[in-house]
Amino acid sequence: MSEPTEEPQDAETGRDLPAEMPPEVLELAHACFDMARHGDAARLGTYLDRGLPADLTDARGNTLLMLAAYHGRADTVRVLIDHGADVDRLNENSQSPIAGAIFKGEDEVVRLLLEAGADLDNGMPTGRATAQMFGRTDLLG
Repeated sequence: MSEPTEEPQDAETGRDLPAEMPPEVLELAHACFDMARHGDAARLGTYLDRGLPADLTDARGNTLLMLAAYHGRADTVRVLIDHGADVDRLNENSQSPIAGAIFKGEDEVVRLLLEAGADLDNGMPTGRATAQMFGRTDLLG
């Protein structure tokens, strides 16, 4: 899996945010991607409570959840799930959050995603195939 990038996109349409967007809005979007990546669950949760889209997406299709899952940030994954993040949303490479978590060996994140209904057969490679590829079928439940 490739390292996610962070050019923000509209969560509803998947389109890049307009270049004329105020710099402080772009700065906030980048900060939110960093919060997801670094596990600042409380701060990100505050923004989510105030209307930040739980499925805010970067230019490569990575959601906040994908970034948190890939980096093993279980508390942040929990906050995003609680705020309605789509556990099966694929990035532009057809990778799912659960496949990323399995690839990185993030057992707690995998458990949270499965409890939230993540589909092990979604994406390419699927979470199931990723687990088999890396000898982690123990994560499949």
